[in-house]
Amino acid sequence: MQVRKTTILAELPSKLLSRKRPWLVAGVAGISLLGVVAATAVVPQTSPAAPFNASAVVEDIAIAPVSVTAAHTLPYVHDDRVQPGDTLPAIFRRLGIDDGDALSFIQNDPAGSQALRQLRAGRSMTAMVTHDGKVLSISLPLSGGRYTIERDQAGQDFQVRSEESAAVETIVEMRTGTIRHSLFGATDEAGLPDSVASKLVDLFGTEIDFHTDLRKGDSFSVVYETIYDEGSSVRSGRVLAAEFINQGKRHVVVLHDTANGKEQYYSGDGHSLRQGFLRSPLEFSRVTSGFGRRLHPIHKSWRAHKGVDFGAPRGTPVKATSDGVVAFAGRQGGYGNIVILRHRGKLTTAYAHLNNFNRNLKPGMAVDQGDVIGFVGSTGWATGPHLHYEVRVDNVAHDPMKIALPAADALEGKELARFKRNAEPLLQRIALLNYKATVASR
Repeated sequence: MQVRKTTILAELPSKLLSRKRPWLVAGVAGISLLGVVAATAVVPQTSPAAPFNASAVVEDIAIAPVSVTAAHTLPYVHDDRVQPGDTLPAIFRRLGIDDGDALSFIQNDPAGSQALRQLRAGRSMTAMVTHDGKVLSISLPLSGGRYTIERDQAGQDFQVRSEESAAVETIVEMRTGTIRHSLFGATDEAGLPDSVASKLVDLFGTEIDFHTDLRKGDSFSVVYETIYDEGSSVRSGRVLAAEFINQGKRHVVVLHDTANGKEQYYSGDGHSLRQGFLRSPLEFSRVTSGFGRRLHPIHKSWRAHKGVDFGAPRGTPVKATSDGVVAFAGRQGGYGNIVILRHRGKLTTAYAHLNNFNRNLKPGMAVDQGDVIGFVGSTGWATGPHLHYEVRVDNVAHDPMKIALPAADALEGKELARFKRNAEPLLQRIALLNYKATVASR
């Protein structure tokens, strides 16, 4: 049997939908009780010379019966949060809702369908449900507001009520910590969310080996966003700036919105943290065939192998190794399914034998470094699933593992000046954290 917390409410306005617990909406109810109530008065004897003796007094008291049957037919108001992977049927089951009409109405209503597509873990939702599982009202989070439906007085149909969102807000928070035993021990002690701690590892991972380089006394400071929904922390947002002092060396990163609208992380002096080119388009793989002449496994003759083969299971995501534009995406002879990206200068990269493409990919489309462009396969002249990867300069193939590839561009001129202006208040926050930490340690 499901147990619900209850309280008595005098009315059923929409304000109930902002509460944080399931409530039983009830009128006056009592328990029929006829019996004996014993009242005992005891006076402790503090001295052998007490002036009177304590005695028990028992008296019959009659209480008029009051029916409680009405309480069993009154609705419950649930206040819940969207769980990871939630669907509307899953939410209904969790709240004890058995209402096919409400389910069908939300799924077929355009605004309801939009709300279902925008379900995000942690967002608040409320529902008023009858004792037998029928929906009287339900409110789901929606971008820019809430999607709420109410059953009409006759109980036959639903109507949509629009509500403005006054609940979701973003707060900038700051944390600092010192390494005593481990990084995550220090981040836990500082109250830093795990997702932000993991982001620090990503941001500083190219400069610091967190397995071997950490030392006791190393410190970090971070400025990040926290998303609140109706006053409760829902999730962490972006890391805006961070500093890590490792073995006395200071490393700083700042998030910057570039002129072309892309957000990227830069060092304190405006150098991009990104590499110009990734060495491998696959996250986890092994080289199965290098660049140069080899005995072709299908044609059984010695031929020039103009790229590097990475072994990986079929369906493994293939990532763009640098920012570029899609020059070709389709089938091409022995390459099978191939994507060719055009980069700055005369550089192009090719990704062949793909099982299929990113469904949104098309010629002329701009892609960012790390974007998934396709999936490992064995199309064309391939004996098994793998990725054939080429780097071409002026259409001439070069060894991807040895060629000197350009580094990421640093900010210059007006863009660098804008970066410094935007970074200054964030760096001042970090300086404030360091000052407070220094004072506290004295």
